[in-house]
Amino acid sequence: MSEPILTNLMRQACAEARKGLGATLPNPSVGAIALDANGDVLAVAATCGLHAEARLIETCRTQELLPRIHTMCVTLEPCNHQGRTPPCTEAIINAGIKRVVIGTRDPNPYVKGGGIERLREAGIEVVSGVNEDECKQLIQAFAYTVLTRKPWITIKRAFDKNGSMIPPPGQKTFTSPDSLRLTHRLRKKADAIITGSGTILADNPLFTVRQVLDHVGKRRWLAILDRRGRVPGDWLTAAYGQRLDAFIYKSIEQAVADLTAKGVQDILVEAGPVVSQAMMDSRLWVMSVTIHQGDPDRIEVEFNPDVMIPFDTAKFNWDTFLPT
Repeated sequence: MSEPILTNLMRQACAEARKGLGATLPNPSVGAIALDANGDVLAVAATCGLHAEARLIETCRTQELLPRIHTMCVTLEPCNHQGRTPPCTEAIINAGIKRVVIGTRDPNPYVKGGGIERLREAGIEVVSGVNEDECKQLIQAFAYTVLTRKPWITIKRAFDKNGSMIPPPGQKTFTSPDSLRLTHRLRKKADAIITGSGTILADNPLFTVRQVLDHVGKRRWLAILDRRGRVPGDWLTAAYGQRLDAFIYKSIEQAVADLTAKGVQDILVEAGPVVSQAMMDSRLWVMSVTIHQGDPDRIEVEFNPDVMIPFDTAKFNWDTFLPT
């Protein structure tokens, strides 16, 4: 197959993976496509309990398509270690697949990898680095966490035309519908949200995903900075009913440390000016998203220059970064 054809197929695999962004913790969201010897698509799959490769093979087996698989396109290098599931490399070898096209290598330095090498040892043709920029952005939180042992923290702020973050009386937002949708896509991807007691008391926010369809059954951690114990107990009870597991913390550092211990990889900060600025000053953040009210709104993205970003930020693209 030509490079443009392989790139287009990998984009299809990325599109499948993107649907699961935020729903596969502790694993990254991965997409996979099975092709026959003529290059026709037999099936597509993404990480959902099973790794994408294993799920794809199982789908083809159920549909009696397994003997027809010639090529598998997968956004991330198949694992070659025993974790919660058996190695995907062995499943691919046992399925008799002849060629594997890979988007990007597994960034995890703490596991015994070598998925590409294992496949080649078994006589399987391997093509790697196809549509790699998009594939790397799909696993940004996972990659950052396994490389640094820290969560990816995004600070989202919105400023009106006067430079204020405070909505007008009786309103909860002043941004455009497109900006609001962007916020909810960020929230959908997040494992946890950090906010302050002032935001809760002033706005009574829901912190639910509403502008796009949320992942079915997903719960999120909600870290509330509340040194004075001002958040009412009935608000916390209502938050639990909205699939939020809320915890009270005295400081940003305490909140981030506890969320890290819980296995959180992707944190979204949605708070007022005091907490947002404190997070910026802490230098714990990785990405800052600032919405400036206008006609249309202007979206400003900044990456922390003091941390390692696991993809080329010059090629950052919202449509590859966020779930649909």
